[in-house]
Amino acid sequence: MLVAGVDSSTQSTKVLLCDAADGTVVGRGSAPHPAGTEADPAAWWAALRQAGDGLLDRAAAVGVAGQQHGMVVLDEDGRVIRPALLWNDLRSAAAAAELITELGGASWWADTTGSVPTASFTVTKLRWLATREPASAARVAGVLLPHDWLTWRLAGGGPGTGWPAAGSGAMAGVTPVTDRGDASGTGYFSPATGHWLTEVAVAALGHEPALPRVAAPGEAVAVAGPPGPDGPVLQAGTVISAGTGDNMGAALGLGLAPGEVAISIGTSGTAFAVSEVPAADPSGLVAGFADATGRFLPLVCTINAGLVLSAMAGLLSTDMNGLSGLALAAEPGAAGVTLLPYLDGERTPDRPAATGVLRGLTTRNATRENLARATVEAVLASLAEAAGYLAGCGVDQRRVLLIGGGARSEAACRLAPGIFGAPVGVPEPDEYVAIGAARQAAWALAGTPAPPGWPRRGVAEYSGPPEPLVRERHVALREDTASWS
Repeated sequence: MLVAGVDSSTQSTKVLLCDAADGTVVGRGSAPHPAGTEADPAAWWAALRQAGDGLLDRAAAVGVAGQQHGMVVLDEDGRVIRPALLWNDLRSAAAAAELITELGGASWWADTTGSVPTASFTVTKLRWLATREPASAARVAGVLLPHDWLTWRLAGGGPGTGWPAAGSGAMAGVTPVTDRGDASGTGYFSPATGHWLTEVAVAALGHEPALPRVAAPGEAVAVAGPPGPDGPVLQAGTVISAGTGDNMGAALGLGLAPGEVAISIGTSGTAFAVSEVPAADPSGLVAGFADATGRFLPLVCTINAGLVLSAMAGLLSTDMNGLSGLALAAEPGAAGVTLLPYLDGERTPDRPAATGVLRGLTTRNATRENLARATVEAVLASLAEAAGYLAGCGVDQRRVLLIGGGARSEAACRLAPGIFGAPVGVPEPDEYVAIGAARQAAWALAGTPAPPGWPRRGVAEYSGPPEPLVRERHVALREDTASWS
C-alpha cells in the first residue's frame, strides 16, 4: 500500500510517494513557488497539483507538512482576503514588541504559549494586519496556517465553501483542521495544554477569528470525496492525516531520538530536538513547540542559512559545489576572515534590521578560498550557537544530525564536528519533511497508537578536532555589532 507526503515549503512543493510498510520512496514530484515573503495560497495549491500529478491519486493516504507561521486569512465565504504573510516576512517586528509588552512581558508569553513571539509568529502578523490594513482585518472570519489550508483543500474545502462566524463552530461543509505541532508556532496556542488561546488572537486582531480544530497526532481527519471540477487530486476514499509543520515533519521523518539534535540548513536554519516536557524560555531564544507525535520540540530558528551559502557562491562566480571546494582549500579560521551571516536580518538573535558584516579582511587574506571558508564557518557557527540554547531546556546534545540542502555541501559536513563539538551524522540526502508527512499519513491509515517504525536511511558519520576559535570569533563579532541594528 502506498502513502504520499507533501512538503509545502517557502520555495517549492515536494511530493513523495512511499511504501506504507517501510517508507521506501517509489515516486517523486516537485514544483516551484513564487519568490517573496508573501504569497497567494492559490500558488501553493497549483504547485501541489503539479508536483503530485500521477502520485497523489495512487496514495491510500496523504499528509501535508508546511512552512510554519504563515498567516492565511479568510472571509466568511472561505476566500483568501490578501496574500499570506510568510514566516520570513519581518515587517511585523514592531507588532511583536507591542504584543510582548501588552500581554504581560516575555515571561508571560513563555509560560503561556511556550515561546516569546518574534516577527515570524502568526500572532504578530495578525497585529500588523489590524494596524496597517484595518479594512482587511475587519473582514477576517478565520485564520489558517499554510498546511491547514492545503489539508482543507484536499478534503474538499476552498473558496465559496463558507466559514463560520467567530466562535460559532464548524464550517459549513468541511471543517478546517490543524495539529498541535504547527499550531504551537502561532503564538495563540498552548503546547502544554493543547488548547487555543483565543483571547490572544483577539488581542492581536481586534476580534475573535474562527480557528481550525486541533486533531490528535495520528488521527485520520478526513476521507477524500469524489474529484472536484478541476479533475482528480486524490481518489475518493483516500485518508487524509492532520498534517503538521515542516520542522515537526522533519523530526518525524528522521525518527529523531533523545540525545540527538537536528540541524537543518535550508532556506532558514533550525536546531531542534524531541523532549518529553514543554519548554518555556523567557529569553525568547528557544521556541517551545510541540511535535507531531504528542511530545514537544524545542527549536531555535535562524533566518540566515542556505541562502547565505548560495549568495556567496554567486558572489564568487561559482555554484554550491564550487563554494564547498573553495572552503575546503582554505585553513580553519579562514586566515582571520570572519563573517556575521545576518544578510536578511535575524531571528536568533532578534535583530530584524541587521545586515551581514565581514571582519578581518586584508590584502593578504582576501582570497576566494577564505571568503568561502568564512561563509561556511559562519553558517555553522550561527547554528551551533542556536543548538547551544537548547541545553537550557534540558536537551542533551550527544550527537548532531545535519539535514537540509546545506547538508549536501561536503565542506559543511566536514567542518561541522569541529564547530559543533560533537559527532555529526549526515543522513542520506532526502526530503525528510515530506517523508515525515508520509509517515504520518501511514500512521493515520493504520490507526495504531504510534507511528510505523520506518528504518532510518543510511547515515554518513563525520568527526574531527574541535575548532573553538571559529565560535569565539563569531560570538565576538556578534557582540561587537549588537548596537548596529
